[in-house]
Amino acid sequence: MAFTSSPSHGYQNAAFWRTLFILHCISTLLVFTTISTPPEDPVKCVSGNTNCTVTNSYGVFPDRSTCRAANVAYPTSEAELVSVVAAATQAGQKMRVTTRYSHSITKLVCTDGTDGLFISTKFLNDTVRADADAMTLTVESGVTLRQLIAEAAKVGLALPYAPYWWGLTVGGMMGTGAHGSSLWGNGSAVHDYVTEIRMVSPGSANDGFAKVRVLSEITTPNEFNAAKVSLGVLGVISQVTFKLQPMFKRSLRYVMRNDSDFGDQAITFGKKHEFSDFIWLPSQGKVVYRMDDRVAVNTSGNGLFDFLPFRSQLSAALAIIRSSEETQERFRDGNGKCAGATLISSTLFATAFGLTNNGIIFAGYPVIGSQNRMMSSGSCLDSLQDGLITACPWDSRIKSEFFHQTTFSVPLTQIKSFINDIKSLVQINSKSLCGLELYYGILMRYVTSSPAFLGKETEALDFDLTYYRAKNPLTPRLYEDFIEEIEQIALFKYNALPHWVNGQIKS
Repeated sequence: MAFTSSPSHGYQNAAFWRTLFILHCISTLLVFTTISTPPEDPVKCVSGNTNCTVTNSYGVFPDRSTCRAANVAYPTSEAELVSVVAAATQAGQKMRVTTRYSHSITKLVCTDGTDGLFISTKFLNDTVRADADAMTLTVESGVTLRQLIAEAAKVGLALPYAPYWWGLTVGGMMGTGAHGSSLWGNGSAVHDYVTEIRMVSPGSANDGFAKVRVLSEITTPNEFNAAKVSLGVLGVISQVTFKLQPMFKRSLRYVMRNDSDFGDQAITFGKKHEFSDFIWLPSQGKVVYRMDDRVAVNTSGNGLFDFLPFRSQLSAALAIIRSSEETQERFRDGNGKCAGATLISSTLFATAFGLTNNGIIFAGYPVIGSQNRMMSSGSCLDSLQDGLITACPWDSRIKSEFFHQTTFSVPLTQIKSFINDIKSLVQINSKSLCGLELYYGILMRYVTSSPAFLGKETEALDFDLTYYRAKNPLTPRLYEDFIEEIEQIALFKYNALPHWVNGQIKS
């Protein structure tokens, strides 16, 4: 049975949502900035380390299947990892790698069938060596981006580009081609700042059923470029060596503009600002421009980027917000979604998305801070336990955000036409993309070509579309056809590359 919504219902829903969200933001800003229940381990076993299942941090894979394996192993050193791989190889067991927080939406971690082995890098989390003179840092593959940034800073070094969420692991970033946003230097992909990879792969009986490969651009260029983005199919990454840069500072300001000339701006803006990106709000006809540039390390400023949606959230407020969104979907309440989207975008912009000039308050632009304080964030991972009173907004143990993402990169040469096509969809129905703006808008990040075999092939803009997902897989989403149309236009008209597949094999 179809439901329709009267205008009065939409306005009442929006007013309720507005009041709740304001209270929620106040609590997030002022109270719950350092307290959170950390995510649980993605691997669960019936008995000890046997009869196990794995999921991602969102609690479900795209096809909602359950991934099982006979065992899980938690090696704590490369030597233990070699033993694990050798034993599984000799037994003919299929293996897949899982990480501490398991943030890949796709089923890269799943083995075929139920007799396989999960290898967790949770305890492969040590720094191997730091060489300030050579500006290199070698870490184990289970080290998180947060740890990597901190360890580099200890010796006055910085990773120039990285994703914005610091709960990813080094091995996970390498496997999936994770990136930040930049057309400068070697581009924004983490794997293009790696000089050496140590990988444990299955071997022959003569190898003891496992072998350690040491791969670099100089000694093994083909294997190195294959391993840099491998989706976890070539072996288990043990250690990674990064070529870093001297610590520097960044000067950041957000500017909101009308999107009338966005197609032209998107082509040139990345050449003007090293760390630029966009948050596009197509239903509102607005774009938030990130004007973010490198400045000298002695520039005054101790800014901090602690992105508001990555902070711990009140579980009770998350549950009510989710219920409100479910009601909007059930009653096809586009007005309520658009009112909520406008409120969210204006609140995030007014609070500088979580930027502060000194780690406490936002006093105005530009915000200047060291690279290790401005690159990435994710304070909801702080390892205090409060009984799930607060949690990361997507924690599946509570009623919270439940979303899906469509992500792809469009060549920069095609970007103006693609943006205009999305604008045409908004002209058909001005409410059609408000659901994206409830999840902060379309995030657009610059990427460039990479020598990695599964890397990007050209300068492009990566589009991240995040949207509501129903608990019942048979329930259609409001304006689902518009999101799917964007995806089809990108893939078939503009030859976009799906982000989670991350490229085409190059000849």
